Amino acid sequence: MGACGAVGVGVDVGACGAEGCSVEGWGSAWGRWWVGAGAGVSVLGPARNGVSEGVRALTRQSLRADTPAPALPAVRVRRAVPLPAVGVRRVVSVCAVGVRRGPRVHASVGVGGGSERLGGMNETVAPEGAELRARAEIDLAAVRANVRALRERAPGAALMAVVKADGYGHGAVACARAAVEAGATWLGTATPQEALALRAAGLPADVRIMCWLWTPGGPWRQAIEADVDVSLSGMWALREVIAAARLAGRPARVQLKADTGLGRGGCQPGDDWTELVTEALRAQAEGLLRITGLWSHFACADEPGHPSVAAQLARFREMVAYAETRGVEPEVRHIANSPATLTLPESHFDLVRPGIAMYGVSPSPEIGTPADFGLRPVMTLTAALALVKHVPGGHGVSYGHHYVTPGATTLGLVPLGYADGIPRHASSAGPVLVEGKWRTVAGRVAMDQFVVDLGGDEPGPGAEAVLFGPGDHGEPTAEDWAQAAGTIAYEIVTRIGSRVPRVYVNASGE
Repeated sequence: MGACGAVGVGVDVGACGAEGCSVEGWGSAWGRWWVGAGAGVSVLGPARNGVSEGVRALTRQSLRADTPAPALPAVRVRRAVPLPAVGVRRVVSVCAVGVRRGPRVHASVGVGGGSERLGGMNETVAPEGAELRARAEIDLAAVRANVRALRERAPGAALMAVVKADGYGHGAVACARAAVEAGATWLGTATPQEALALRAAGLPADVRIMCWLWTPGGPWRQAIEADVDVSLSGMWALREVIAAARLAGRPARVQLKADTGLGRGGCQPGDDWTELVTEALRAQAEGLLRITGLWSHFACADEPGHPSVAAQLARFREMVAYAETRGVEPEVRHIANSPATLTLPESHFDLVRPGIAMYGVSPSPEIGTPADFGLRPVMTLTAALALVKHVPGGHGVSYGHHYVTPGATTLGLVPLGYADGIPRHASSAGPVLVEGKWRTVAGRVAMDQFVVDLGGDEPGPGAEAVLFGPGDHGEPTAEDWAQAAGTIAYEIVTRIGSRVPRVYVNASGE
């Protein structure tokens, strides 16, 4: 019996490599389940989906409703984690993304009697005896193959695997590990929190991590102490990182970002760039920082022949040359995103930064399909039909009755909606494969569900509906959904929400 005083969920905890890994409490209904690890490890982060951000984990031991309390040492825990009073298929051994110090985390969920390794930030625990309502299967072998294919496109440059936004919705830590296994030597994130989470996940110490989206008052000192490269676009950021370096007692690793024409982040050419370079060199001479990189970002590299591409390349060379003549000796110079990595070898410099291409999605249909570049889509999104029923002709379907059945038919209820990231703009347009046939969303996508017209076919409840995948078996792709919703495939995969478990396959490297 746990501290909450209720009997409900018991836990078998396997050794996760930490001293004194233990579960301190459990309870029935929506009781509290505490997870912690010894040796000063503390669980961090807000709760999400019933699991703390800091507890990324569960090991491959099973959670059972009748397991007695394990006699393990008590540990310091920062946050309680609510879990429902049901058995859990596979669990976890503590520690990963949100853990301050300690062992790496693995997480697993049982699917079809087996278990698949998890490793991102969206793990969801599956109830005992129940199939998953929906799942996003993440093929880590495809990640590794894509990284190798991208390296072949830029053989003279190092590769930064961009895993921002939880790895474009695929799971940052699992995809980062796979990318490193395939030869990536850098990892890129947008926010410092993402970068710090990666560093805490126990990735190899020689893998460089960079983040570029800072606001005043950010965790500069923590980034410096975690050996994260930070991007500077202006003097306010330089002043803050210098102050943090003094507090940390060690130099910051900084990369100066040039705005070569995107008009977003980055320092403007001319006097602003002159001042930033001059003051950064002064701080470097004082031992407060090391200028490790000079970089920029394209605006239109996914539009072949766009005049801004050549203009930005010329401006980047000019701004890099100025910095180098003043004494900057960067480890890396980089501007190539996914489309530039694939199509503009003159932009590769010392480092390329593929993002969406690493996940097997083409940056733009205009430059080619994934197969054209030897890439394979990594995510397959499926759901189990929640209901199949007969309805007469003239029957309205979903909110607003924007779809009315043209005749007697069968309807299938797909238990995914815009709360899960299914775009509402794909109402009456989004494609779904059910039993080998393409169907189309019938009427409005609702918050938790949408309907497909099965045309009289009668698949059973629980039949698989494939929203998108690689297309190997005739299923739609993320690009098909992007076309249906009037958006880009980046958004389709990245927006898949945390209610959808990521199930990792092919976790071991070849």
